[in-house]
Amino acid sequence: MIFLFTYFVKFTGWLVYLILFKTKVIYEDKKVQSRRIKGKAILASNHTSVYDFALYIFVFFFRTLRYQMAEVLFKKKLLGLFLKLMGGIYVNRDTHDFSFINKSKKILDKGGVVGTFPESRIPRKDEMPLLEFKPSVSYLSLLSNTKIIPTYTNGRYFKKKRAVVVIGRPIYPKDYLNDALSEKENIDIINNVLRERIEELRDIYETKEKEK
Repeated sequence: MIFLFTYFVKFTGWLVYLILFKTKVIYEDKKVQSRRIKGKAILASNHTSVYDFALYIFVFFFRTLRYQMAEVLFKKKLLGLFLKLMGGIYVNRDTHDFSFINKSKKILDKGGVVGTFPESRIPRKDEMPLLEFKPSVSYLSLLSNTKIIPTYTNGRYFKKKRAVVVIGRPIYPKDYLNDALSEKENIDIINNVLRERIEELRDIYETKEKEK
């Protein structure tokens, strides 16, 4: 059901996406990671807008992305129903309910792709992105032994200038796992690596902009 509904949305919304987003994709290394995702994966991006989710489901057109989404988005009945049909993973940030981790792991164990925003919320106007990354993404990658694909977006939607996405090389949790350290320490290491990698993707984007 989720697969069919997702592709119905993609095919019917493709023209609208092209007009409103005008997306340009930049690759850190296209031979290593392109828009085609092989096997299970966690997508991790900076968070600029509620439209980030819409952007990525079209950028990675040929995979069904199951995004972790904040509870506030499900409060409106029609939007909540739409997100459920799209396979949205409910995350209640106001409680200590971590069932979204188990739901995400089940999707990954079946070879799926889970989309995440490690900042957990959109930065306010008075805040400098990137915000502090929550550890849940790194924990999920270790728990499920799943690669993380870092991505960056400039968040320019519905404007004359194009929306840009930078796709980075995957991060493999096993590459940073140290048996001499505690689980929390290992998670912190991966979390720091992920944040640094997304900052590097931002630098790639800004360098490209300066070259114009």
